[in-house]
Amino acid sequence: MPPHLPYARFARPLAWLVLVAAAVFGAGYWFVLGRPIALPDSPTAKIACVSYAPFRLKGETPFDLNAFIPPERIDADLKALSTRFDCVRTYSMGQGLGAVPDIAGRYHMKVLMGIWLGRDPVANEREIKLGIEAARRDHDSLRGIVVGNEVLLRGELSEKALAAYIARVNEATDVPVTYADVWEFWQKHPALAKVTDYLTIHILPYWEDEPVAPEDAVRHVADVYQKMKGEFPGKQIMIGETGWPSQGRTRRHASASLVNEARYMREFLNYAATVDMPYNVIEAFDQPWKRDLEGTVGGYWGIFDVDAKPKFAMQGPIVEEPRWTWALGIGVVGALLFLLAGAIRRRWHGASGWVSLALAGFASGTALAAHARLLSFAARDNVEWATGIIIGVVALATALSLARAIAARLASPIDLAAVAPRPVERRRLGIAWSDAFTPQRFFWMFVLTLYGILQVFNGRYRDFPIGLFALPCIGFFLLGLLRTREDSLMPLVEERLMAVWIPLLGIAVVVEETGVNAVSWGWLLLNLALAWPVLTAWRRARRL
Repeated sequence: MPPHLPYARFARPLAWLVLVAAAVFGAGYWFVLGRPIALPDSPTAKIACVSYAPFRLKGETPFDLNAFIPPERIDADLKALSTRFDCVRTYSMGQGLGAVPDIAGRYHMKVLMGIWLGRDPVANEREIKLGIEAARRDHDSLRGIVVGNEVLLRGELSEKALAAYIARVNEATDVPVTYADVWEFWQKHPALAKVTDYLTIHILPYWEDEPVAPEDAVRHVADVYQKMKGEFPGKQIMIGETGWPSQGRTRRHASASLVNEARYMREFLNYAATVDMPYNVIEAFDQPWKRDLEGTVGGYWGIFDVDAKPKFAMQGPIVEEPRWTWALGIGVVGALLFLLAGAIRRRWHGASGWVSLALAGFASGTALAAHARLLSFAARDNVEWATGIIIGVVALATALSLARAIAARLASPIDLAAVAPRPVERRRLGIAWSDAFTPQRFFWMFVLTLYGILQVFNGRYRDFPIGLFALPCIGFFLLGLLRTREDSLMPLVEERLMAVWIPLLGIAVVVEETGVNAVSWGWLLLNLALAWPVLTAWRRARRL
């Protein structure tokens, strides 16, 4: 190592420590996901009411104005749901959903019938007309009519216009009429209570402006419910939406996971059994189309998955990822692949190089398994799948080439600093590169900078792709630790600029998450790991 590097004596031990830690973390991460988690049992598998939308199959979305769900599909859904739910809540009257009240009555279910309102007055009139007709036709199947859902939250109607629609429906039927919105908007528009028969409030601890940790979520719901009862005395209040997502990004303390969804539902049902409180859970089935609006998390609020299979039991332990042993198998395959690659044009002697390759390969395999798992939940179409696979292959190729160089530097008995006493300039396309890995490093710095900007300025619905970026970020960090005089050219000006911005963007994400999101800290560490070699090379080149 060059004598002017203050960390030279610690470089190799630290590199070994990072390699071992990465491999152990990879195994430990998947072991934890596969460990059964004990949760309180639910007093029952029956749930009072659940939001129902049939748009769960590939390509189905309510935004398709020509979409139509045939009555046979709705009949099959409600027949299955009737075994666990006494009631369903709908959100609109179009696209075949007007048949829900009639079909629900066949299975002795009640319906909270939704009339969808938005900016389009023509569409609103059509919904109102269909809703009134259904109220007269299927009166006995209705528990209530929800005129508008979060239309004030979306800013698509004024309070006055909304109140007029509610009054029209109320005058046309004796079925109880309400409006549904997040609880804060009822506080902002208390006059609406005068034109509704009862209030329908949404309490979603994960989506609160101050996200609530899963272990505190039910207590938060109970506190808000009691607070709203105090603010609207004499008025019945129903929780129109509550639940927890099983996949998606972590928001501060609020982690979206299958275990946390099961925890929330069980604890909420235990609480609901002790109070006189009408409620509706969101939602019956996972809704893939919502990922277009809310990112990964939007598609995973269902109690059942897209195949209408229960996602978790209401009693007994819950396992987050039953397929966790496959990820360890991918790690083993990664280790074998890296060892095979190391055998080609080997540049060292002894066992150290082989051990480092095996560790790097295993860690890379488990990280790519995490990337694949994220893709399985987040990818919305073939383009996103193809993009995710291609960039995963690029990450693997980068990690493989870096691992070979790291193995040579850890295992070679040759003093690499003596091989090139002065920096060797590499040029391609007229550009002087600081080392042979400049093109790959530049690519990953650019991608990480771009994604970091999106995270900071539009990160509410964006996942943390830590599994993907772990491969290049940790690899370049290790290469930087084992840097020789051969790698001492000044980094590209673009690299230097990105090396300054990448850590700042990572810090901004941590600040936005108020420092309590452990995933954001991991993201910051990867940002620092990729930026640090360039910053140190920049400093060193200025001294030469």
